[in-house]
Amino acid sequence: MKKILGKSRIILALSALLMIGAFFVPIWEIMMWAPQYPEWLHMYIWLDDITGDVAIINGLNHYIGMKHIKVEMFPEFKIMPTIMMGVIAFGLLMALIGRRIAIWAYLLVLIAAGTAGLVDFYLWSYDYGHNLDPSAAIKVPGMSYQPPLLGSKELLNFIAYSGPATGGWIMAVSGLMVIGTLVYEYRRKSKSIAL
Repeated sequence: MKKILGKSRIILALSALLMIGAFFVPIWEIMMWAPQYPEWLHMYIWLDDITGDVAIINGLNHYIGMKHIKVEMFPEFKIMPTIMMGVIAFGLLMALIGRRIAIWAYLLVLIAAGTAGLVDFYLWSYDYGHNLDPSAAIKVPGMSYQPPLLGSKELLNFIAYSGPATGGWIMAVSGLMVIGTLVYEYRRKSKSIAL
């Protein structure tokens, strides 16, 4: 198996270590705007917590029959920090192994973890926006209130936005570093063959 350069190994290790930052900042955010909330309402999703204007959002959502958002409803918060530590450790191990196959393995783990996170968030938001209390004060036949997975969406008189927060961008940069390392190693191989 082809060994990679020392600098490629360093970049792989740095990409793994960079993700430590995701423990200290939110990874995702949901923002809501309406004429009565021109400053936006914010909800930040961390690896193990939810912060922001959650109490206000819960108060508004109660009228349309949505469940109250609370940390206890997410068993994922108990395992996400451990999964993140595992991904970081795996990245460092792949940097130590220093083979091209190790870069591929690490990239696949990052893609799998990211995809699993997005699918989990989609499934939660689907249930949250569709499984409404039939005794809610406000009922709009055929209306669901699922927040967008990524981007913005109009929900009654609100504009809801969902996207990566600082921690999500940290993870994206980490993934791009791994892709960049892979591209660099394959280009280096092509040049050495051409010579």
